[in-house]
Amino acid sequence: MKRNQWILIGFCGLMVLSALFSAVHRKSSPGDESSVEIPETRFSPRQRRPVSGDNPARDFGDAIADAIEKVMPSVVVIQTEKVQQKKVPGDPFGFTWRWAKESLEGEGSGVIIDERGYIITSWHVISGAEWIEVILHDGTKLPATEVGHDRSTDLAVLKVEGKGMSCPTVEFGDSDAVRVGEVAIAIGSPFSLQSSATVGHVSQKGRRVQILPYEDFIQTDAAINEGNSGGPLIDVDGRLIGINAAIQTEAQKKGVGIAFAIPANLSMVVARSIIETGKHEWPWVGASFGKEGNAGDLLVTQVWRDTPAARAGLLPGDTVRKVNGINVYNQYDVYRVIFNHSVGEKVRFTIERDKKKQPEVELLLEEFPGTP
Repeated sequence: MKRNQWILIGFCGLMVLSALFSAVHRKSSPGDESSVEIPETRFSPRQRRPVSGDNPARDFGDAIADAIEKVMPSVVVIQTEKVQQKKVPGDPFGFTWRWAKESLEGEGSGVIIDERGYIITSWHVISGAEWIEVILHDGTKLPATEVGHDRSTDLAVLKVEGKGMSCPTVEFGDSDAVRVGEVAIAIGSPFSLQSSATVGHVSQKGRRVQILPYEDFIQTDAAINEGNSGGPLIDVDGRLIGINAAIQTEAQKKGVGIAFAIPANLSMVVARSIIETGKHEWPWVGASFGKEGNAGDLLVTQVWRDTPAARAGLLPGDTVRKVNGINVYNQYDVYRVIFNHSVGEKVRFTIERDKKKQPEVELLLEEFPGTP
């Protein structure tokens, strides 16, 4: 054989011996924790060591996942079809115009609040719709009818029916007890992406941004986009704390992570009123409230005749300290307590008159004769 061939054979032999030596060495090395059994294919996913020990980040992630898993069966997709008149050319040259019907498809979210099939959502999701369909979490599609709506809060209630159906309902939380900084989870179908969840925090409470007649928004940095409207905002225990109101504001247009939800306590009062009467009856006491200066006491500024406030003996100039045992510092605090109750219920006012504490005054809430 030629010299070059012998060199090649010798080189290959050395490579084979080297490989055998390395394999024997790895097999005989005890206590090597980095050694693993090589699977048949190197593309198989594998975990070198079992997960163990405390990990707060993992516990937090598990809590979020548990909350989402708990509430997801009660979240629905709402699909609508609306018909509007559109001006179109009446001839090929555009000399004449005519009106033609145009079908518009819409989509939003909702959450089941009653096992009988009642669903709360945003009114702007279904406003003007000629056809409404609800898609349950398991993919079941059901026709829905509107029970009623409330323009002041942009809330609406739908009803679906199915043979032998018992709908999984959301668990209600106490939105008044929610604190700024708590974790908030928004669930819905943004941009037609069903069953999406985003996580953030409660940024602030009692926000008023002048997009609805009555506002007491929970502000959150959890992403709420088009299609999230009407879906639930929940806490880490999977309890409803708000209804997502994906109505665009100037801040949202700039993409600065600001979104709003209608508090659950108010939402449930509105929903219950709609279910029972077909509309929401806004309660009032027949008085207005305000301050003399930014740092002054909260006063009764006006009392209307033949109203609960007048019959209970409230007078202009009375200082209001508490409503139902809750400290109040401005008129919005008073309205929040009142609007979280229904017509026919009673609320208690703790007042002072001429710097002297008066006995608690109980008022029976009546229907507000107008829009808040």
